Amino acid sequence: MSEHSPARLQSDLARLSREVEQYLSTVESFHDDEFDRASLCEGWTRADVVAHVAVLSRRLVRLIDWAETGDEQKPYDSPEERAALIAETAALPRTELKVEARAAAQFFLENGQRLRGDLAAQEIAIGPKTFAATSLPAVLIAEIVVHHADLDTQWEVEEADPDSLLNAVESAVRTMRVKEAPGMTILTDERDEWVIGDGALRVEGDREGVLAWLARGDDSAIYLPEGAVAPELPRW
Repeated sequence: MSEHSPARLQSDLARLSREVEQYLSTVESFHDDEFDRASLCEGWTRADVVAHVAVLSRRLVRLIDWAETGDEQKPYDSPEERAALIAETAALPRTELKVEARAAAQFFLENGQRLRGDLAAQEIAIGPKTFAATSLPAVLIAEIVVHHADLDTQWEVEEADPDSLLNAVESAVRTMRVKEAPGMTILTDERDEWVIGDGALRVEGDREGVLAWLARGDDSAIYLPEGAVAPELPRW
């Protein structure tokens, strides 16, 4: 199956639907006061994380519009607009926040079917990061896997589909490349290999450990050469 074949796209959409349901099961289990607890995403509460995922799910549909029409679009008009949308959504009454979390995910899933048609733009971008238009479902999968873990519950990333976890690590690697992280070669137990910059530092671990380090700076499950120290990474 080719990387961006129609069959792969449909598989990604089905996998996204499964990850969404796991994520929403967690979100919808929260009592109102549990949304106010700190998340693993620095400076954000659980409500902020849920709001971010909901807002992003809706705004990624702008990129589906771009792919379909060829008219370039950005998810947000400005960083200020993004911040305001997240704050506004996070402030919703908790029952409404749960409803919006589900509605926003469904909005993307429904519009994602449009990627099966003829596309005017085969490649799209979010800032400096470019990727195939048909990989948009995988982009959202990565966000959901990372932020599901950020909710800091009993759910762990190893419960995600292996391909979804791979999407999340690949997304983290792209971010590190764009942000010019220190040079490293990442080797996982699952036999993945990524080179960032000059590839100087050898980093090993399983996908879960590598993701925890790249996304949130937790280096407890990565392995470095003797005497080496994990470098400080750019913030997401």
